[in-house]
Amino acid sequence: MMGTLLSDPPASTLSDIEKKIYEELQKSELPHYYSSRKQLNFELLLRKNIIDAARRLARVPVEFNIFEESRFNPRFWTKTIHGYRLNPNVLPSEAIEDIYANGHEYAFECSTAIVIIYYYAVLRSINRNLFNRLFQNLLVWDWSYDEDLRIITKAGTEFIPGDVLYFHNPDHQEPQWIGENTVYLGDNLYFGHGTGIRTKEDMIRALNTLRKPFATRSAYLLSQYSRLDFNYLSQFAI
Repeated sequence: MMGTLLSDPPASTLSDIEKKIYEELQKSELPHYYSSRKQLNFELLLRKNIIDAARRLARVPVEFNIFEESRFNPRFWTKTIHGYRLNPNVLPSEAIEDIYANGHEYAFECSTAIVIIYYYAVLRSINRNLFNRLFQNLLVWDWSYDEDLRIITKAGTEFIPGDVLYFHNPDHQEPQWIGENTVYLGDNLYFGHGTGIRTKEDMIRALNTLRKPFATRSAYLLSQYSRLDFNYLSQFAI
């Protein structure tokens, strides 16, 4: 990828959270390359929308539950052995938006929540018609996602707001509490479906209450991060 624009001053039209993300990208020891200002601005926008999607989901009355006890609105989704598949003649955009509009119709676990947050954020960042063409065969559960969503996971601790991080709970009692997938909101705040918005320390304390009796190993934040392929998705920008 040609060039980098991180040395350029941020546009005055950026929101406060986009400016904060820009500052974190600047401080990162890892290189972040962009072929154009538009590509950089798209990443800032999509990261902002990921954070907003996570905060919105925190306010939606979606239950936390395992697959056997899960549910999705049957108007939009059909349960299969592999997850929830989009019903025929339903627009992907409408099905994703329904999760936020009618949260009481839904129950799922934390990894599914992350994928839903990603879809909702992408929907708010790219052309709506393109979204519906790209993701017309949605299947949602756990880490199942369309190849055009392009989630990248790498080792490291260079966390940028909008990244997805994982708190591992090695001595968990119930299998669903083996860990918590979270969106890093910045300023030491993380959102995880089932635990809510917490600091790193509070997230670890919450998971430690879900360990088996006489557990000796604390939950901890893994040195890895997941993020979307922002440069790829920027071609579909509004």
